[in-house]
Amino acid sequence: MNKAKRATFGSKMGVVLASAGSAVGLGNIWRFPYETGNNGGAAFILIYVACVIAMGMPVMISEFLIGRRARANVAGAYHRLAAGTPWHWVGLMGVLACFLILSYYSVVAGWTLEYIVEAVTNRFAGQTSAEFITSFDAFISNPWRPIIWLLLFLLATHLIIVKGVEKGIERSAKIMMPGLFVIILLLVVCSVMLPGAEAGVEFLLKPDFSKVTSGVFLSAMGQAFFSLSLGMGCLMTYASYFNKRVNLTKTAFSVGTIDTLVAILAGFIIFPAAFSVGIQPDQGPKLIFITLPNVFQQAFVGAPILSYVFAVLFYVLLAVASLTSTISMHEVITAYLHEEFKLTRRKAARIITGGAMVLGILCSLSWGLTSGFTVFGMNTFDLFDYVTAKIMLPMGALCVSVFAGWHLDRHIVRDELTNEGTLKHSFYRLFIFALKYLVPILIVAVFVNELGLFSF
Repeated sequence: MNKAKRATFGSKMGVVLASAGSAVGLGNIWRFPYETGNNGGAAFILIYVACVIAMGMPVMISEFLIGRRARANVAGAYHRLAAGTPWHWVGLMGVLACFLILSYYSVVAGWTLEYIVEAVTNRFAGQTSAEFITSFDAFISNPWRPIIWLLLFLLATHLIIVKGVEKGIERSAKIMMPGLFVIILLLVVCSVMLPGAEAGVEFLLKPDFSKVTSGVFLSAMGQAFFSLSLGMGCLMTYASYFNKRVNLTKTAFSVGTIDTLVAILAGFIIFPAAFSVGIQPDQGPKLIFITLPNVFQQAFVGAPILSYVFAVLFYVLLAVASLTSTISMHEVITAYLHEEFKLTRRKAARIITGGAMVLGILCSLSWGLTSGFTVFGMNTFDLFDYVTAKIMLPMGALCVSVFAGWHLDRHIVRDELTNEGTLKHSFYRLFIFALKYLVPILIVAVFVNELGLFSF
């Protein structure tokens, strides 16, 4: 594809909001709270922030500079910057990872739509804790309802993608990201004003370092890696639409700050409400779909209208955050087919949406009709999650770090960081040191621990 004709984001705000939307997702609002609850609260948050700065920022900046320099999809970027080498396989791994994640991630995203309907129709009212568990299990094992929501969610993603970079991705980000923040702030205010919410606030603000173990450090590193969407090519693809005036370092820190802020604010929504009704914060992944509906009912027992509004807004928030992420994953694969196989953008998007629907249906059915089919003891959904989150993404981020730190020409790195000498970059040497040594060591530590190859 001709570089001169390549689409670009139309504004600096569009760059930041679209990139932040790629990073912000269920990892912030679903995964971060239960990781925080399982690992001691405020101490985990401090370690998490340190990991974002030490590991997340260097890799994110690297993805940005590779993407903008190459002005190509993630596979094409490696081909252009390292022609004749095996590095293009790293890009292809990113494309495949995005396709697999888009498929199973959309299943959970579809669940958020079901829960919006549940909240709007006030079906949470009067249910007991046992009934919430039964209701959730019945829903995900149903052969039709989760699939309908999955298809609708992928269709919504598809309609935004086919509109293009500026009219689709950027415009949707400018609407959804501010809306997401408004909803978050409203929910935070409601949550911290509940009776007994002080215990939840203290849990998030008062570190207890006696609970910090090597496992907490590894969980924080893994969460930082997962939450920032590193290693799959989303940020690299978006950076290929940046113009030469974009300050890559400043943009990376803006995206990292927004992503971290959303995750911490999600904690301020969930934990004050949970503590106010005496529910422990270490409920794990079921916190969002089983525990929280119960929390909403108990916390606002004297004000049913507040319980209703809180529940509706919370699941709308989850759906919006999910959509901003599925858009970025879809774009990675669409851009690849569009540029490498010379397909029209619309045709490439149709192929990806159709393929994700097929794999998504298989993942959805693995909780019901095909639950007996397992590979290494995992159903299809869990297998996709394991292969991508614990193998492909850590490998992808490790390769980005090694490529930028060891392989890429230093003049290219410096030119992109300084916008060809027009910007100062006072910590260049520290950045290169982090890429060459610090980041690979940290990622390898997370990788081998997650795979169970070695326990720290």
